[in-house]
Amino acid sequence: MIRVGICATFAFALAMPVHGQIADRIYKGGEVVTVNDAQPFAKAVAIKDGKILAVGTNEEVAKFQGTKTETVDLAGRALLPGFVDGHGHCFGTGVQAASANLLAPPDHTITDIPGLVAELKKYAQSETAQKYGIILGFGYDDAQLKEQRHPNRHELDEVSKDVPVYIIHQSSHLGAGNTKAMEIAGITAETKNPVGGVIRREKDGKTPDGVLEETIHYASLMKVMPKMGQAEFDGLAKAGMKLYAANGYTTAQEGRSLAPVDQCWMRLAEKKEMLIDVISYPDISANENPFGLDSKWYSKSGINGYRIAGVKISLDGSPQGKTAFLSQPYFVPPHGSPASFRGYASMLDEDANRKIALCYQKGWQFIGHCNGDAAADIMLGAVKDAREKYGPGKGRRDVMIHCQTVREDQLDVMQEYGIIPSMFGMHCFYWGDWHRDSVLGATRAERISPARSALRRGMIFSQHHDAPVAMPSAIRILSSVVTRRTRSGDILGAEQCIPVDAALKSITLWAAYQHYEEANRGSIEVGKLADFVVLDKNPHSVPIEELADLKVLQTIKEGKAIYTAP
Repeated sequence: MIRVGICATFAFALAMPVHGQIADRIYKGGEVVTVNDAQPFAKAVAIKDGKILAVGTNEEVAKFQGTKTETVDLAGRALLPGFVDGHGHCFGTGVQAASANLLAPPDHTITDIPGLVAELKKYAQSETAQKYGIILGFGYDDAQLKEQRHPNRHELDEVSKDVPVYIIHQSSHLGAGNTKAMEIAGITAETKNPVGGVIRREKDGKTPDGVLEETIHYASLMKVMPKMGQAEFDGLAKAGMKLYAANGYTTAQEGRSLAPVDQCWMRLAEKKEMLIDVISYPDISANENPFGLDSKWYSKSGINGYRIAGVKISLDGSPQGKTAFLSQPYFVPPHGSPASFRGYASMLDEDANRKIALCYQKGWQFIGHCNGDAAADIMLGAVKDAREKYGPGKGRRDVMIHCQTVREDQLDVMQEYGIIPSMFGMHCFYWGDWHRDSVLGATRAERISPARSALRRGMIFSQHHDAPVAMPSAIRILSSVVTRRTRSGDILGAEQCIPVDAALKSITLWAAYQHYEEANRGSIEVGKLADFVVLDKNPHSVPIEELADLKVLQTIKEGKAIYTAP
């Protein structure tokens, strides 16, 4: 059983200074939030050669100051460990940065379909759209549009009839294309729905309306996207890392990678051009022999900031897109679906069983995408079968990604099996009202992302943003999981709120533990990497309703500032 205090045993020893060494740099003059239970707060930190040399009072740390030691005055600001990504898609965040911004407030301005079309028309004149011959948009959300529906191909034809227009839903699990995009993707009235995917149709029940779900969305996007060379791939990856760094992250996840993306990360690592550390999980949903797992990059220690840690398996879709696989029907079913509609799995049960058994056989860590509790049942059943066949596996740290509707009985099984929940608590802010009013209804919505239930069990868990589904904002995560405030100001399930201390651990130390990295990062302790974030205020010192207003002022990777706020 995984316990909350698992790293505290070694904390006192790690906090002891290393005598006889001279620091390269000392940070003082502010509040140091260590996320170390044995020494929660400090006044100063010394670093040497990119690692933490000493943590303590000003007097204790001053012992490591020499004539060449640089002193950094925090000027009353707060120094925390750099944020660790519990789950996200760093490369995809770069794609988002290169696309038309279709996000709703507070992240952008899109509130209706005419506004969306206008934004796409403006993007169509951009150098990127002209160069690649595609009008690509990211982040529209039918839950936030006035029309409460997806744009169709006819509306996207208003942007262009000659160039493919394709827009990606904020969940990343659905998309919509114009008539030209449907043509390039090869989707016609005769095209059948694939396993784990749906082509939405017009009133005749045959003609595609442009909206695609899950597997057919991913396949079509690959066909519509322009061919890119190494320079373009590298540029997107670097854009993703920059956005992560601007939000205080020193460690990112590539949470569902394909070969071209991993090849890109390998190339950047070989050239020593990684801004932050990236941990990758190649997708085995379609390929059980994923690229990279037979290479030097598959290891528990990174090479120049990159490594492959395990594999990803996706078992359902998104609740806000109403494609997650639930045990009970959706509160308001999607248009054209029966009242009994519960979503659907991304693959057959026997396929999930085989893939998870393979992970046990090969010793691969896996992260399993499960938004709906019916999908979680599939994953837990497959783990049970794999454990019976191959044994529990020493030191396994498998992860259930999202856990949106995970039940109490399922948390019991996860605790027994040592499966780490990585929760998407930001849903409380971004889609809490939508879940309450349309997806789950008030009673079930109160329990989405049940972090307090995991905390009561003493379980380690992480919290994530799933960027580019949401912006890679650790501050928004912190605010959402502590307050559970929705966009409208409602509190969605006050009994699942967690305290600031646990929330910080879920985006630092516990996220590091999830990646087998707790000895290297996630807290400010002697011997760990000098990965820090500087905030304008101490999260423990502000009213919880003001957590969302905290500002990332600087991000520091192994002692080097990689982002400084304007």
